[in-house]
Amino acid sequence: MEKLSQILWRERELLETLLFKLEEEQLVLAAGRTRWLARSAREVENVLETIRETEILRAVAAEEAAAVFGLGPNPSLRALAEAADEPWQSLLLDHYEAFTTITHEITSLADANRELITTGYRSARETLMTLGEGTESYAADGSAVAVSQARRPMVDWSL
Repeated sequence: MEKLSQILWRERELLETLLFKLEEEQLVLAAGRTRWLARSAREVENVLETIRETEILRAVAAEEAAAVFGLGPNPSLRALAEAADEPWQSLLLDHYEAFTTITHEITSLADANRELITTGYRSARETLMTLGEGTESYAADGSAVAVSQARRPMVDWSL
């Protein structure tokens, strides 16, 4: 149980780090500092890779703990907690609640970041469409339409 507990603590730390890295990414996106976006995304990927490796270790330790309690293969953390005596039961339930909470936070932040990226992409695309040849615009129904050379917007460079 001690081995499992140490791995769970490590996994919690990694999830906290992931949450931090996602918040950093969101700040980079919100500030429009695209110079740092690739680095930020790479840092998120590095933490995710470490989490995947730690999950394998946790699965092995959970299997060992399940064997001690007479549980079947691939036990959930909640099932392990219910089978354990104190103080392990409280500790495992605490881990379970922490994982649930931080997973919701990570999911919300990742969704918000995805929305920022999508909005930024759309904005950049629309800006580029107004500057290039054979540009496109949108019709009232939302479909893309070509803008004729005569109707292309002009830029007043005298300003």
